[in-house]
Amino acid sequence: MAIEQAQRASPAGERILACIGPDPISPSVVRNAKRLSNLMNAPWLVVTVERPGHRLDDASRRRIEDALKLAETLGAEIKTLVGNDLPAQVLRLARFENVTQIVIGRPRARLLGGIFHRSLPHELLRRADDIAVHVVPGRAESIRWLRRLRPAIEPVRGIMPYVWSTLAVAAAVGIGRLISVLAPLPNVSMIFLMAVLFPAAIFGIWPAIYASVVSFLAYNFFFIEPLYTFTVAEAYELLALFVFLVIAVITSALAGRVREQARTSEGRMRSTRRLYEFTRKLSALARLEDVAEGAAGEISSTLGRPTLILLDDAGELALRAAWPPEDVLDAAAMTAARWSFTHDGPAGADTATLPTLPWFFVPLRTPRSRIGVVGVARTDEFGPLDSEARALLDALADQTAAALDRAALAREILSTRTAAATERTRNTLLASISHDFRTPLSSILGSATSLIEYSDKLDPAERKDLLGHIRSEAEGLDEMVRNLLAITRIQEGALELRLDWIDLREIADRVVSAARRRGASQPFEARWPSDMPLVRGDAALVEQSLGNVINNAVAHTPARTHVIVDAEVENARVKLRITDGGPGIPAEVLPQAFEKFVRAPRPETSGVDGGQGTGLGLAIAKGIMEAHGGSIAAESPVAHGCGTRIVLTFPRADTP
Repeated sequence: MAIEQAQRASPAGERILACIGPDPISPSVVRNAKRLSNLMNAPWLVVTVERPGHRLDDASRRRIEDALKLAETLGAEIKTLVGNDLPAQVLRLARFENVTQIVIGRPRARLLGGIFHRSLPHELLRRADDIAVHVVPGRAESIRWLRRLRPAIEPVRGIMPYVWSTLAVAAAVGIGRLISVLAPLPNVSMIFLMAVLFPAAIFGIWPAIYASVVSFLAYNFFFIEPLYTFTVAEAYELLALFVFLVIAVITSALAGRVREQARTSEGRMRSTRRLYEFTRKLSALARLEDVAEGAAGEISSTLGRPTLILLDDAGELALRAAWPPEDVLDAAAMTAARWSFTHDGPAGADTATLPTLPWFFVPLRTPRSRIGVVGVARTDEFGPLDSEARALLDALADQTAAALDRAALAREILSTRTAAATERTRNTLLASISHDFRTPLSSILGSATSLIEYSDKLDPAERKDLLGHIRSEAEGLDEMVRNLLAITRIQEGALELRLDWIDLREIADRVVSAARRRGASQPFEARWPSDMPLVRGDAALVEQSLGNVINNAVAHTPARTHVIVDAEVENARVKLRITDGGPGIPAEVLPQAFEKFVRAPRPETSGVDGGQGTGLGLAIAKGIMEAHGGSIAAESPVAHGCGTRIVLTFPRADTP
């Protein structure tokens, strides 16, 4: 299964992956990848990787969205991955998609970025031994000594919010002292509230509470008499200090809570957007297998962990899709999956049922029934799912179940329509056969009865006429049976060709002679070019095909109206044309001229299939011509608003 998925993921040949992020260079990366795709005539995709718990500012998120829109406009396939190890996520996707070229940008050198973030291009160049990596240059080189300082500064990152809070309080002290010198005020505590609100809005509750306490101490030390001590001389000053502390703590808590709510709302919005993209991508898939594979890949990208989808197959769960590709599932995991499917509840990791397993399974439910389960990994690398991730998984599972149910219903509807069409065809064929066989059989029966009962009373000429009539009707029945057998072989793809070099002029002469023997009253005219070549074909089938076309012309052309058989020789093909002067084919009927059971009364109206009345003649002619690698077409009107021309086109081969 893994091999099949990998083959379906990417055809052989070059395949390009562009990796973008919040850097301003991302549009340039997309355009370079597009140019490389055009040069190599290769498919390409664009990927962005999100880190769990890492929040981007609005400007960065906007840059990513703009770059993705640009890539989608240029025809790229879009992928979004989630994970902490960015190079591993990108390379995993690249190897699954059979990517041969990776395009990535070298971002602008920034002080904090150079210290606190890995260089993704450097890691890809180091790890991607079997994939070419193209680095699009940024605006400036990164500062190498900043990179060397990163390991030493990494432990300091956790205290940076408190450092910024301290700096905010220090700034408030400086501003307060400046205001006191320029315009003495009785109370500058509001400036310190600004210093509290800053870390609350940026870093959260605890740095804000820390800023409240530091502001309390700084306000006492620098602005309450006696200055530069923590002693408070007046009682009302002490009360004011504690009121300030309470207000500062409450304000910081409220501001921090608002920030946390904003982050939660942003997370929910992101989940909603992912759910919308997930649903939109699944809605474009029609086959059950494609929906399962697409859902597995999208769930894995959204949750940042391996994903399995198992579907019900005659009462047993079968592994239908996995990302990364997986061939088998161990017995314990299959037991948990069956329990989840049977009991309609979660099973596996962090549940009451087989909690030690490295997989967490939830059922796929539809309004009609349960159709399978979806499982996500739970290992040391991929920790437990939090409540938000579980809620998102449940939503993704519901959407997956709905998409799978839709695909299954579409398959059932298609099967039902096919069965209904087959039944209609059978009924139409039986009705046609019962009607069209009855007339010649009645004629044969009447002629035979006359010969038997009145043989001694009939003169030789009358007996000969009755016998000729019997033979003519029997030949017609034989042709109808041959047509029925031919259309059956064509539909089953069992039409066998006995190819040989054939002369279309000889075949046309035989068909015209047979039509005249059956009583065709139209005069036939043959016009052959002097350089008429032989063609490769099955003589019997070509004769049957041409015979059906000639019979159609006879059936729908008034008496004494010319029927012309001619040919046109081109470099790569030979066109055999049958033109009649009948009323022609109406424009609304012409597109269906070669479909089965298209019939019309004759000769007053201009229906399209004479054949022997079954409505199969031109359909059989089309199947025979296509089996020879040729084609058949109808033109109407031909001249003066009437007439029909049927053109049989044969591929031309070198004559031996």
